[in-house]
Amino acid sequence: MNRRDFLKNSAATIGGLAAMEALSPMLLTAAESRPDLAVVHGNSAEGVVRSAVEALGGIRRFIAKGDVVVVKPNIGWDRKPEQAANTNPEVVATLVKLCFEAGADRVKVFDRPCNDPQRCYVQSGIEAAAKAAGAEVIHPDDRKFREVQIPKGVAIQSWPIFTDIFEADKLINVPIAKHHGLGKLTMSLKNWMGVMGDNRGRIHQRLDETLVDLATIIKPCLIVLDAVRVLTANGPQGGNLADVKRLDTVIAGTDQVAIDAYGATLFGLRGADLGYVREGARRGLGVMDLEKLTIKKIEA
Repeated sequence: MNRRDFLKNSAATIGGLAAMEALSPMLLTAAESRPDLAVVHGNSAEGVVRSAVEALGGIRRFIAKGDVVVVKPNIGWDRKPEQAANTNPEVVATLVKLCFEAGADRVKVFDRPCNDPQRCYVQSGIEAAAKAAGAEVIHPDDRKFREVQIPKGVAIQSWPIFTDIFEADKLINVPIAKHHGLGKLTMSLKNWMGVMGDNRGRIHQRLDETLVDLATIIKPCLIVLDAVRVLTANGPQGGNLADVKRLDTVIAGTDQVAIDAYGATLFGLRGADLGYVREGARRGLGVMDLEKLTIKKIEA
């Protein structure tokens, strides 16, 4: 390189660095302005999901071009959407659409139901909605689970887990907020039971600790809590429409402990009332105290 080229390249580099330095405060300001949680209410399930993700910085903050994404809803029960036992199918489909809009290569939707899988996938409306949005809907298969070590596990040190969870580039947790007879409520942390193989009944003796054990190895890039309809009693299966309350709301963020702590307030509870939320906060997996969070509420 001759002297003229050297000076030209040096000037370009200095100019580029100066431009980056000038831009960095704006980038920092944008990041600082993002809320910890976005709570969005509106008449359209698709509209509230899109508004919530946009409030957090937009889907491209979470999903990159070429990503393989797993969207993990609750499809546990042979119930229709209006019975609020499973994640709202429109919420699931909207997240699938957003992933593709961000350039995702593939989007997979999966759960391991408690009732007959075929009936759960169809009755919930999730299979049809997710496929219509372009997702690959995967039914449970024992061959897809492998033993995974949980180094920081307290109640469990390993468990068979659905392999696609770890093979995907990104993971989105999309649970429904509802009553649960054993855990009081089931939301994002408890939604990981749907990636577990083997006999899940064995974890009920130490449910709170086990859910947090799973959360130490399963890391979603985004959580969208479905509260379009919530099941207020007789969960997790429900069935009686009298137990369903329509809130037309979603709560989105990246902290599962915070999401579940806020979700508890929808039922007149605090995060501290839920053992797995307390355990998650104690182990440093998230923030339980809502007063320490920036929460943006939006009417969509």
